[in-house]
Amino acid sequence: MIVKFCGLRRGEDILAVNKIKPDLAGFILVPDRRRYVSPDKVCELRKLLDKDIKVVGVFVDEDIEVVKGLISDGTIDIAQLHGNESEEYIRELKASCRATIIKAVGIHDAKDVERAERSPADIVIVDSPGGGTGDVFNWSLLQKIKRPYILAGGLNCDNIVEAVRTLSPYGVDVSSGIETDGYKDKAKMEAFMGLIKKGI
Repeated sequence: MIVKFCGLRRGEDILAVNKIKPDLAGFILVPDRRRYVSPDKVCELRKLLDKDIKVVGVFVDEDIEVVKGLISDGTIDIAQLHGNESEEYIRELKASCRATIIKAVGIHDAKDVERAERSPADIVIVDSPGGGTGDVFNWSLLQKIKRPYILAGGLNCDNIVEAVRTLSPYGVDVSSGIETDGYKDKAKMEAFMGLIKKGI
């Protein structure tokens, strides 16, 4: 199972990640978000990051040339699109880059599940409507989804085992669920990973 720790901002976050070893490290490249880090900061933190952990840049309706540039210059390995990016946008990005493209889809009803199913992105993340809210959505909406997906939205140490056992997702994505007072908490990060291994 793929595990992504998202919203990393500090050197100590990276040192913790290096010990816990999730598959993906996510950085928020959206200036108006609380966990925002600049591309230069991502490069700085990347130098500290275990080379086996892939760097994911999270974007919301960013100019496609900016995303292409951050992939081509090696700032990020994977682009995660969290806005209203069209299927044409995703196809153009895939055609011009060799990187994996992830599309996040907020799940409010069955139509959103259908939208996730047909996305041309390499991987889809199913999340709470609005994304990044730290809220759990109605998991029963995923009963008929056939496409492998990464589960996000309000995951934490209290519900991750249930999520893994109930849904058997391709992967999980966590941010606020491994924080205390708005910052990553190494103990919670370790506990979350331990519970995933227990739930599998």
